[in-house]
Amino acid sequence: MRVILKENVPSLGSFGDIVKVADGYARNYLIPRNIAIEATKSNLRQFEAERVSWDKKAQNIKEQAEKLAQELEPLELNFPRKAGEEEKIFGSVTSIDIEEELKKKGFNQLDKRDILLDEPIKKLGVYTVGIKLHPEVTTNIKVWVVKE
Repeated sequence: MRVILKENVPSLGSFGDIVKVADGYARNYLIPRNIAIEATKSNLRQFEAERVSWDKKAQNIKEQAEKLAQELEPLELNFPRKAGEEEKIFGSVTSIDIEEELKKKGFNQLDKRDILLDEPIKKLGVYTVGIKLHPEVTTNIKVWVVKE
């Protein structure tokens, strides 16, 4: 079945692409979740008519993400933790801790899944942590883990 993607789908395509997928995948997943529509002649005409407004909306969302990235860039978060030998901390600093600290600073729209932390931080030091705000916009913040 051929479908028109209404969102970016990793490993399948980006917004506006016409792709061929298995019938079951389209009927059971893509179409019910409003990720895609069937690529019929009438849907193609309707999609092209609405494409301009969707492109403007997508551009607006990206601009908001870029603005948020500029606000986050100079941000530094401090996490005082008890530490033992070799600067190892008791416990760790996780993406949940970083999310909570960001929410205290007023960034309520961020989620722990947006924080690009491969593994919890378990040592004292300064770390650069990535935050994905949009598929095309990523920024970094400094995380200081200091001795309590």
